[in-house]
Amino acid sequence: MSTLGIIGGTGVTRLEGLEIVKRQVVHTPYGEPSGPFTRGRLFGQEIVFLARHGYRHNIPPHKINYRANLWAFHHLGIRDIIAFAAVGGITEAMQPRRIVIPDQIIDYTYSRHQTYFEEDLSHVTHIDFTEPYCPELRRRILAAVEAEGIDDAVDHGTYAAMQGPRLETAAEIDRLERDGCDIVGMTGMPEAALARELGLCYATIAIVANRAAGRGDGEITMDAIRDNIARAAEKGRRILRCLLAQAG
Repeated sequence: MSTLGIIGGTGVTRLEGLEIVKRQVVHTPYGEPSGPFTRGRLFGQEIVFLARHGYRHNIPPHKINYRANLWAFHHLGIRDIIAFAAVGGITEAMQPRRIVIPDQIIDYTYSRHQTYFEEDLSHVTHIDFTEPYCPELRRRILAAVEAEGIDDAVDHGTYAAMQGPRLETAAEIDRLERDGCDIVGMTGMPEAALARELGLCYATIAIVANRAAGRGDGEITMDAIRDNIARAAEKGRRILRCLLAQAG
């Protein structure tokens, strides 16, 4: 595996144990990315890290410059990207603090820049998005999950990408479940599609931060979300350690 790119989501604005070599500012034809790219070594292997929402977690999901972020990774020579995402659990299996490796996605977002293929084209371009996540990278992640003995991880699921920044209503979650969705988040698209347009190998490690609206008891709070992410973060760290050890 080549140098790994890692996108951190809510609760993952830094990587514990990362030996930082430098921070690199990248300017793109699509505007500015979420912040500087952090180059360093994690578990002995070189990685490039970006906090999707900014290092101060101040960029809401619908304002993230997804095109700039992915273009910059590509410009830096990164071909494999693992994206961490905090999600709500819709189906019964998707309990808080579980790790999910989704294999499908449904896009409910709107008014976002969805593609690179829209200006000054010599021909119309369509990408095959049948399998939205890179099968090879998913296989490596799942092998790491098994090797680490993370028994409560879920090896598949459909991610519902919602607009945000508000959380969903209970009726919306009912609709998503009828559509076949297992987890819900706000950043899965257009990130996955843009990665595919650039020919990047992209996969998601989702952390279930809360039960989705109408599925749990009482109000969903950011304190509970942050607590669940913090408690599950060690599982993500173990997966990365094993994955990077395989690469070495």
